[in-house]
Amino acid sequence: MPKINPDILRWARESAGLSLEDAARALAVTEARLAGIEAGEIDPTRRQLNNMAAKYRRSLLTFYLPGPPAPSARTHDFRTLPHREPDTEARVAALVREIKVRQGLVVDALEDLEEDKALPFVGSVSLDQGPEQIAKTIIDALQFNLAEYRRQRTVEDAFKVLREAVERVGVFVVLMGNLGHHTTNISARTFRGMALANPVAPFIVINENDSRAAWSFTLIHELAHIFLGESAISGYDSEERVEKVCDEVAARFLLHPDELQEIPAELQFDELVAAIGEFAGPRRVSRKMVAYNLLDCGRISWETYRRLSDRFDAERQEAAKASGTGAPDYYVVRRHRIGSGLNGLVERLVASGVMNSTRAGRVLGVKPTAVGRMADNNRAA
Repeated sequence: MPKINPDILRWARESAGLSLEDAARALAVTEARLAGIEAGEIDPTRRQLNNMAAKYRRSLLTFYLPGPPAPSARTHDFRTLPHREPDTEARVAALVREIKVRQGLVVDALEDLEEDKALPFVGSVSLDQGPEQIAKTIIDALQFNLAEYRRQRTVEDAFKVLREAVERVGVFVVLMGNLGHHTTNISARTFRGMALANPVAPFIVINENDSRAAWSFTLIHELAHIFLGESAISGYDSEERVEKVCDEVAARFLLHPDELQEIPAELQFDELVAAIGEFAGPRRVSRKMVAYNLLDCGRISWETYRRLSDRFDAERQEAAKASGTGAPDYYVVRRHRIGSGLNGLVERLVASGVMNSTRAGRVLGVKPTAVGRMADNNRAA
């Protein structure tokens, strides 16, 4: 077996966002052994290299390169972060790579089926049109009914209605907040969502670690990027013009500015928190979104918005800790994360013979042997 450059192994682990401890656990080896392999003191076995390729999300051939490859062009990162943690940023980069691989497999399969027709709305708007016109264009394209959205019993049900409308026009919406295990979770304050604006198979990723009430806002924000024809990584409170416009598009999509008049002026802080909660609930939007709208129309100051945002984030984290986790069916959870649009397409591609189970498993994020179960669950849902 050709000699492996240990620098490649260390680079692959770090670029996957894994610490030495996390990687050793995933590879079922001791930290000391993995450290020895990365130092060039121990030769990795073929089985260990295969495991590294799987856990680090790299091709096996990558490990036989003479050295770490040069960084590839990244999706435009619009996040404004006071501090960037190297481990977290490596996880975000790994997640972007993973979604690009899935998207590439889908595009290739659609080309084989001769169904690779470009979607007319990708890149159909410009920033100069302004958020109100962009929001109207998206609403018309989706044939979206806001009243139906608000009639849903819960924010999860409302998000489902919106997600299905987006998937019907050909955009795949994935919920993903880690690299396959909770130890690699990415905070919503670091990464909110992502848009990959391919004209044939655009993908949107929403960080499932964020508040569920915020998912709809993020979905429209990222969809605005798709309509603008640009791929993007998004976070909260960005100073970039395009991010502000996409936030305003999402705000106008889900809420008319005149409705904010229902929130009384000159409230004390705790009274404002309560009023925002009462306002947001029936409209199936997040409290943070309402606070952003109040800031945008000049009803509250930046300092008040920041206090509200921190308060809502803290309450969400406390609620997540207090809630029971249970043990939902694995395939139900996977299908929910993947979405019916992507799951249904993969099922059709496999049935037509265009996509094998290995590629299907990669697109769905499951083992090849589990692809059939995902399809069974899709039919039962």
